[in-house]
Amino acid sequence: MRLISYHEHGSPDVLRVEDAPVPTPGPAQLLLRTEAIGVNFIETQLRGNTAPFPSPLPGRPGGDVVGRVEALGSGADGPAPGTRVVAFGVPAAYADFVVVDADRVLVVPEDLDAATATALGSTAQTAWSVLDAARIAKGETVLVHAAAGAIGHLVTQLAALRGAGRVIGTVGSPAKADFVRAHGADAVVDYRQPDWAERVRELTGRSGVDVVLDSVEGDVFKDGLKLLKPYGRLVYYGFAGGGGRVANLAMTELLGLTYVVGTSLDAWAKADPVGVTQARRELVRLVASGELRVAVHTTLPLAEAAEAHRVIENRAQLGRVVLLP
Repeated sequence: MRLISYHEHGSPDVLRVEDAPVPTPGPAQLLLRTEAIGVNFIETQLRGNTAPFPSPLPGRPGGDVVGRVEALGSGADGPAPGTRVVAFGVPAAYADFVVVDADRVLVVPEDLDAATATALGSTAQTAWSVLDAARIAKGETVLVHAAAGAIGHLVTQLAALRGAGRVIGTVGSPAKADFVRAHGADAVVDYRQPDWAERVRELTGRSGVDVVLDSVEGDVFKDGLKLLKPYGRLVYYGFAGGGGRVANLAMTELLGLTYVVGTSLDAWAKADPVGVTQARRELVRLVASGELRVAVHTTLPLAEAAEAHRVIENRAQLGRVVLLP
């Protein structure tokens, strides 16, 4: 089978198509034949060795995989062979076949487009987990950073579905503004402009926001914190702009009755297993019904994984980038 790997860190050009044996599922694992692979931003950072944690070599990018169950490992309590599923957090995901843990799959409706269904992996689940951490109350104002991204455009919609009174999306270029509005934002601000925070203050009548959802960090983290109302919450869940290095922050800056909480998909899953199971079912329903609209920016052949990474690194994508075997 084909497998995308890299043996040195660097530009997307280090990605190579290699021949590899079809993997064998171990205990409590499943073997999937892939239909579509969702490409996640973190993999571009790992490939370039810019992530805030180690990136060992050789590297085999992970991702979200839609496919059919081919075989079950010993003791696996999972869907039967032939079942269509989406798996999240899949290692060595850019391949014709992948092995996944049985507890990391969701059954996918047969009539749901494969590229769209990749969002039911880490992106939609991360969006839901972020909103769980935010504890949004009905009518609150929510600021969503990187609102045009694979997670951002889902967070924007889900915030509104959960009762947010107003959602303000930030983007890295004015060209993305219409897309973000079309996916649920009431207003859009370019966070690359030096006065972006002042613009948010103007939009809120200078009262600020109740919640900031930050997947960018870097300099916008500190400015976002200053936008919070008393008892406001900043949820930190990514490092697309800062590489894990937040702008210098004095603890005294939290004395305005503001909260900062970090979240991740695994932490969410461990915190409330019953609630997470219910959330995953609801996400399948929302995506299948079209109530939660998944934007697929582009689909590319598996062999063009390098181009998929370029699209993401150019910060031009609107929604998901997907590889098709």
